[in-house]
Amino acid sequence: MVEPRRVELTEAQTSRASRTYWDGAAAEYLAEHGDFLGDDRFIWCPEGVDEEAAQLLGPVRGKRILEVGCGAAQCSRWLAGQGAEVVAFDISIAQLRIAHELDVRTGTAVRTVAADAVALPYRDSTFDIACSAFGALPFVADAGTAFCEIARVLKPGGLLVFSVTHPFRWTMPDDPSAAGLRITHSYFDRTPYVEVDASGTPIYAEHHRTTGDWIRELTGAGFVVDDLLEPEWPAGHQLVWGGWGPERGPLVPGTAIWTAHQGHKGQPA
Repeated sequence: MVEPRRVELTEAQTSRASRTYWDGAAAEYLAEHGDFLGDDRFIWCPEGVDEEAAQLLGPVRGKRILEVGCGAAQCSRWLAGQGAEVVAFDISIAQLRIAHELDVRTGTAVRTVAADAVALPYRDSTFDIACSAFGALPFVADAGTAFCEIARVLKPGGLLVFSVTHPFRWTMPDDPSAAGLRITHSYFDRTPYVEVDASGTPIYAEHHRTTGDWIRELTGAGFVVDDLLEPEWPAGHQLVWGGWGPERGPLVPGTAIWTAHQGHKGQPA
């Protein structure tokens, strides 16, 4: 029996919960969402923003790119197909095993490693771009440390683009129907959403940050915020995914896609 709670967790507890959850849910997640995500597409969010059309990363051919929290590495596989030099990491070994299976199925191999976003195993100034589609950043207790690590491994002026649940979505129940169009939780309550097992051990943890929190964490790590895309729900789009769906999607934002660049090292951002 999984019981949801709102409780504070340490970084170590959060990491263990994330690893536990995604190791157990990786196969089911792919079975449920694999058709929408594809094996080698770059889909930013349930609204269906596709990097092939959106070009949020700009030209990627020849660029060194890090995917943060890659899951089964679908996005990295697409980037590799565009001529980018891609490496990726995820906290879940099970997700990375599925990534290898998709490598074999597609014929496009991605270099992956098991790692935590708050302690990246890469050298300073290694990458031109870092990207993340709902990977890692909502699932760390200290986003500031994660951003500092990403800034460290980016080259001066390097680009960061990432998508997360829109902060406003945290005020509403995880119900995509009309019944979910109500405020049930304070926007200003940062207490993470946690699921625990029968023994009370956290097995899933997701952290809420307000829009201002995300800006402060980014700028505190030396990033300059360039844009915030709040995708609108496309007409005729019938996908239902958690709290996202065609009834609520046209009325309230579900996703925030942040674009930022790293200030030159040793200089003010």
